[in-house]
Amino acid sequence: MTIALHQILQCPYQGLTKQIYLESKTLELIALQVNQLSEHQPYLQPSSLLKSDDIDRIHLAKEILISNLDNPPSLLSLAKQAGINSFKLKKGFRQVFNTTVFGYLNHHRMEEARRLLQLGDSSVTQVALAIGYSNPSKFAAAFKKKFGISPKAFRSS
Repeated sequence: MTIALHQILQCPYQGLTKQIYLESKTLELIALQVNQLSEHQPYLQPSSLLKSDDIDRIHLAKEILISNLDNPPSLLSLAKQAGINSFKLKKGFRQVFNTTVFGYLNHHRMEEARRLLQLGDSSVTQVALAIGYSNPSKFAAAFKKKFGISPKAFRSS
């Protein structure tokens, strides 16, 4: 916001151009303020626009995903199991958890993989299979992308 204020005070234009410039900077300040307020006011958050029943169903969908990391349902199947349509599931998931359904699934798969590798009881292939990867090399690439270290090196450390 300080940059926009500084730009208003140091406006290099004259006449009509100055008026348009100042109006646009004023709108920018309003947008920045609304954004800042919405981060701190839950009633301005989009998730508050969901019905509590929908939020409960989205949380149920999350639990279904977590309990089926090795063989997650399709988006349509997940929506059906949770008792919500797929559109509401996708939109609501993003609003409630600030990520997509797939992003959430992938995050929890990688966290479970990290936990299993820390235990040291399973091979990298076993961990890959346990979280739903049929191809260990694809799992290794996803793990390295997420954590910056290969699963084999992580397991050894």
